[in-house]
Amino acid sequence: SRGGRHELGRGEGGSIYTGENSVLESRGGPSGPPAPGTVSGSRPPFASRPFPPPPPRQVGKGEMRKVPVPANRYTPLKENWMKIFTPIVEHLQLQIRFNLKTRNVEIKTCQETKDLGALTKAADFVKAFILGFQVEDALALVRLDDLFLESFEVTDVKPLKGDHLSRAIGRIAGKGGKTKFTIENVTRTRIVLADAKIHILGSFQNIKMARTAICNLILGNPPSKVYGNIRAVASRAAERF
Repeated sequence: SRGGRHELGRGEGGSIYTGENSVLESRGGPSGPPAPGTVSGSRPPFASRPFPPPPPRQVGKGEMRKVPVPANRYTPLKENWMKIFTPIVEHLQLQIRFNLKTRNVEIKTCQETKDLGALTKAADFVKAFILGFQVEDALALVRLDDLFLESFEVTDVKPLKGDHLSRAIGRIAGKGGKTKFTIENVTRTRIVLADAKIHILGSFQNIKMARTAICNLILGNPPSKVYGNIRAVASRAAERF
């Protein structure tokens, strides 16, 4: 040290030292090869640091789902309230109420909620009932994991109007609902016809079969041909599984 200043000295490989052993910079010079994993004349890369694990998701922080209720479903909701209330509160450990001001069914988690997917299951269950399914059929969404809801309109398949639209809806329903029941039984699904809207409840493959049959009826295929097609597809699916 001269005049209170530290002298800089070069060591092996072109390293610059100050004081005793603190390395400021490392350069690959003629006296030695560059450090492994570094480009000549550049600093060594920082050590890769792993990301910290995400914090565990906690249930019971007041997550809420709201399901709007149309006016035509008030009376069925009131009559079947205990059938809806019991599985959601006792089995899924959630809180549920009907808000008279906003006219929504509100489902909320609480401290007793253990299952992360309980809120979604309960919301799907209530939504299925509001769309027109029976409570017993909608309850399958809570008990089973591989069930889904699909909705579409007749006009999504073919832009029909007036009497043509009415006849297409009549072809889907059939005399006394016979065609709809046949499609339900063969494809193991549940179907709701609400004016021009169609709602299907079932597994992914079964919904696909039912949707194909309904689309063929909308496009004008005779029911007998549609029956034959879905029975053939259903038998092939049964053999495959």
